[in-house]
Amino acid sequence: MTKRLYYEDSHRKEFQAVVTACEQTRDFWRISLDETAFFPEGGGQAGDSGFLNEVEIWDTHEKDEIVWHYAKAPLEPGTKVTGRIDWKKRFSRMQQHSGEHIVSGLVHARFGYDNAGFHLGEQEVTLDFNGAITKEELAEIETAANEAVFANLPIQVSYPSKEELAVMEYRSKIEIEGQVRIVTIPGIDVCACCAPHVKYTGEIGLIKLTGVQAHRGGVRINLLAGDRALQDYQEKEASVKAISVLLSAKEALVADAVERLKQEAYDLRGALMRLNLSRIQEKAAGIPEGTANPIFFEDGLDADACREFVNLLTARCTGIVSVFNGSDATGYRYILGSHTEDTRPLCKHLNGVFHGKGGGKPEMVQGSLAGAQSEIAASVKAFFSEMENQ
Repeated sequence: MTKRLYYEDSHRKEFQAVVTACEQTRDFWRISLDETAFFPEGGGQAGDSGFLNEVEIWDTHEKDEIVWHYAKAPLEPGTKVTGRIDWKKRFSRMQQHSGEHIVSGLVHARFGYDNAGFHLGEQEVTLDFNGAITKEELAEIETAANEAVFANLPIQVSYPSKEELAVMEYRSKIEIEGQVRIVTIPGIDVCACCAPHVKYTGEIGLIKLTGVQAHRGGVRINLLAGDRALQDYQEKEASVKAISVLLSAKEALVADAVERLKQEAYDLRGALMRLNLSRIQEKAAGIPEGTANPIFFEDGLDADACREFVNLLTARCTGIVSVFNGSDATGYRYILGSHTEDTRPLCKHLNGVFHGKGGGKPEMVQGSLAGAQSEIAASVKAFFSEMENQ
């Protein structure tokens, strides 16, 4: 068995120990010690990393009550070592995990939901609950969680007997054999947990719930705490400042400025659509009645204008109308239309020659391809010439 120093002091950053075993596994070694402050993966929290002397430890796992330190170089059994954990990473994880207990305890107390899943990733924490939570309710939970942080409550650890556990109300996602470790945040949560936590809720600093979405009949909540919540705030603050400068608006009013900009863009788009419609109507009216298999290349038309152009042309022309919208540099979206011919063979021909994709009904197909305007036009004309010679 490995003595777990992190249970005695979750804030211990450095320790002395003796190597008890060193085994090579593929391209790394796993090292066990008589005692360690490295927390092994468990309870939804990843294993610690750091150093044993100058040997880098990149992960830590437990098997058969032995903590194995995954190393990039070997250490001789019997060697006395100084262990140093990556404290910044560990403390951040403790902030996230303790924050998760607060939120899960509040959700359980208010709604009676169980925590059906928990993942402490390197970017954010996700919590899964077996019931619905609205965005408004999420905001209320977030406020209550931060009130618990500001109260600087002690986070207590206990090891109740089987008799005490039998009459104790506590959260647990799994059945636990052997001694159960209980983490208590007074008035907020009582939960079975094997991971190290901060000593007081004030060390969490801040809890931010960044989202909630439906998940497997319940919800998934995204959580950031401590240093991650601060970093998220700093990044979003920088974005808001940059947007406020671009829009010449006060930071608190950027949403209003964006809404006005959105409306202006909508109005301009409507005006452009009307101009394009007028242009294509005029252009289509100038095409002689009965023109066979006309080919047009346009740029800047939206999908609706392209379809309208094709409809106007098919009413005046014979054969198949081909409209290509785009440029040689960006590629083309195309629409083929006809009142009398099946457009699909030409579509298949173009897709084959220019590695395009698309399809549709006999009277109209749509697709996209990449190529030069001159080559596309020549290919369409060659298709019709071949059809006439058959």
